[in-house]
Amino acid sequence: MVDSQYVLPNDVGLALLDCSEAFHLLLRGERLYAHYLSRACWYGGLVVLLQTSPEAPAIYVLLSRLFRTQDPDQLGEFAHSAGLTDQEYQAFLVYAAGVFSNMGNYKSFGDTKFVPNLPKDKLRQLIWQSQAFQERPEEMESLWDRCGELMFSLDPHQRQLGLREKGTTTYFSGNCCLEDAQLAQKFLDSQNISAYNTRLFKEKDKAGQTCYEVRLASVLGTDAPVDHELAPKLRCFEFEGCTFRVTRGDYAPLLERVVENLQLTKAHAANTNQEQMLEHYIRSFTQGSIAAHKEGSRCWIRDKGPIVESYIGFIESYRDPYGSRGEFEGFVAVVNKAMSAKFARLVESAEQLLLELPWPRTFEKDTFLTPDFTSLDVLTFAGSGIPAGINIPNYDDIRQTEGFKNVSLGNVLSVAYATQKDKLTFLAEEDKDLYIKWKGPSFEVQVGLHELLGHGSGKLFVQEEKGTCNFDREAVINPETGELIQSWYQGSETWDSKFSTSASSYEECRAECVGLYLCLNKDVLRIFELEGEDAEDVIYINWLNMVRAGLLGLEFYTPETSTWRQAHMQARFVILRVLLEAGEGLVSLQHTTGADGKPDALITLNRNKILPVGKPAIERFLRRLQVRGGAGLRRRMWRGGRALYGRFSAVTDEGPERFLSLRDTVLLRKEARKMFVQANTHLEGEDVTLVQYEGTAAGLIRSFSERFPEDAELLERHLLELSDADTHFWASQG
Repeated sequence: MVDSQYVLPNDVGLALLDCSEAFHLLLRGERLYAHYLSRACWYGGLVVLLQTSPEAPAIYVLLSRLFRTQDPDQLGEFAHSAGLTDQEYQAFLVYAAGVFSNMGNYKSFGDTKFVPNLPKDKLRQLIWQSQAFQERPEEMESLWDRCGELMFSLDPHQRQLGLREKGTTTYFSGNCCLEDAQLAQKFLDSQNISAYNTRLFKEKDKAGQTCYEVRLASVLGTDAPVDHELAPKLRCFEFEGCTFRVTRGDYAPLLERVVENLQLTKAHAANTNQEQMLEHYIRSFTQGSIAAHKEGSRCWIRDKGPIVESYIGFIESYRDPYGSRGEFEGFVAVVNKAMSAKFARLVESAEQLLLELPWPRTFEKDTFLTPDFTSLDVLTFAGSGIPAGINIPNYDDIRQTEGFKNVSLGNVLSVAYATQKDKLTFLAEEDKDLYIKWKGPSFEVQVGLHELLGHGSGKLFVQEEKGTCNFDREAVINPETGELIQSWYQGSETWDSKFSTSASSYEECRAECVGLYLCLNKDVLRIFELEGEDAEDVIYINWLNMVRAGLLGLEFYTPETSTWRQAHMQARFVILRVLLEAGEGLVSLQHTTGADGKPDALITLNRNKILPVGKPAIERFLRRLQVRGGAGLRRRMWRGGRALYGRFSAVTDEGPERFLSLRDTVLLRKEARKMFVQANTHLEGEDVTLVQYEGTAAGLIRSFSERFPEDAELLERHLLELSDADTHFWASQG
């Protein structure tokens, strides 16, 4: 039997991401704009396969060919003759849906590998009897030879994403370790090259000298005409005894499709901001220029309140083991006007609410740059997973001086957090009904505060290369020491480059703490139409949900490597530790035995102590996070695992909590994360139609089988060729 954390259960939640009402309210030009943008996103989303694992592209192509040739129901008719039970065939459908949903064979949330929950020989037999095999036996057998073993392998270094012995990654060649990533970051910083759209490949030259290739994602190769910005960077450099060669052309045929559809989108742009945004994105993906993507992001910020909202590019750095390289992501969504009105009122109150955060005014941006904050119904979200809310762009310099946007994904929230009482774990019976009633509304409040005032607050102290500072070095006092601040960000240093592996979790923790802290404000709750007992219940459930999430977060910790695999869940575990340490009976955590006789746990929160005990604890911790993060004091947060954030992130079996033992209990009783079935758009004459699918594994598979009707075979060939070109970089890990 395979450990349950490495398989997707047959009863995994699947839900249709319904956007039909919002889509049908669009005008024809808006539908065309949304359609071509969606096409650009879906083509770019295939890049994630090449960013995940060496075998992911071949697995995707194998599954794509199976289900393009035969519908899941048709293939199922062959399953019995191939020796599969109904349960085993369902397990295969769930696995295929998981690969399509996560754009690879590693979970987007948690970064663990998942394997088919059926015998390998039975899956091989099904493939050999399929129509796809009958039509192209040599190609199908070749695909199986490429990925069959790796599809099922759970060798220790293949169980999760990570560097060298800690996991697998295709952001780096298989021979790269943490020291290589650190050296590469120093080089990139020295040349003012962003890591967002890069991968790193390490080799030895004929003389035995270490050579690194920094490869930029772009349509054009290194030999093609280069614009003035990139010209000085696409060459060889000697750096600390090694050679660094900066090239481009990564994912070229896929990005070419992205660019083609962005060109088509321009004809349906609603204004000049959208037109300019698309032009910059086109240049970015064509040339490999992050500077161009930043210009596009500036135009995007200026495009206030669009009916069709979108963002696309190399965005989030959660899955890079070093925390600097962005995964490709693209979304298209339509505004939900009712919920957006509430968020607009929250934005109106933002400047006043910022004054309540527990740090001096000098630790806040000089001017609050009023952002858009909208609730959106997702039409398309291409990448490895779909969040509940987003605060972008992630470029520090733009966020600090020009602004950002917040979005809450309404149709994701409405289905992702629906909970059945019998599946609620680790809560007292008297809390469960209240939890089910208020979890959705409380999460809307938390998402709003987390995105707008969590990610949107706080200043990073920066000294530019010319020596100018964005703060007064003779006046800014550290509230923890009473002395002038002694540290800041230098030149090209960014949040990600400075905090690297801890950057994402640290920032998510800060944002979550802001949400907990400000949800106690009755004016905030009135914005969300919550008053009286309802408001008190929402506060309680928001805090209870956070401490429960901290316990659930143990699923995403790997004891063998002492690493966290998911930034948000590490952050929530840290918050649980902070609240436990506050004492005075605020939070209790007990090991128990369930009705089934197996280990269980119970977590309780004393709602009467949230204000007198919980609020001061979060206030103190949040101030430390902001003061030390804003000044770039990484060592004081992490050194030796004993400093503030490192200490709270540590998972041991020391009493009284015995977190390592609790981790086994969490794994025993975990519920698989839901997968979303997304729609397709199709051109019909001069208009666009929406095609939605049932919320099942088969429905999710059908949505992908119909996603690229004109060029699926060509895309599959591109994926295999791109994968083949780099196979040697991971051959020794296989």
